[in-house]
Amino acid sequence: MEEELLIVLVFGGSFALLFPLVRALADRIRRRSAETEARPELDRLRTELLDELQQLRQETSELTERVEFAERLLAKQREPDRLPRGG
Repeated sequence: MEEELLIVLVFGGSFALLFPLVRALADRIRRRSAETEARPELDRLRTELLDELQQLRQETSELTERVEFAERLLAKQREPDRLPRGG
């Protein structure tokens, strides 16, 4: 009878000590699984964001070229006014 009680106490004590560790390990595995499932969506969003950024850079570059062209045209129109008139 004492041996049976000792066995129950050992198993019960082991269970009480190991249960929180096993639960923490299971939670960690679940979290990793959730992160793995979300990964393709994050990659897709990242790709879309990088594409949008590239498009904005291209549009900014084109606008810069247009502004510089307009500035050159305005400068050419003002040049005759700056030159002294000969006569």
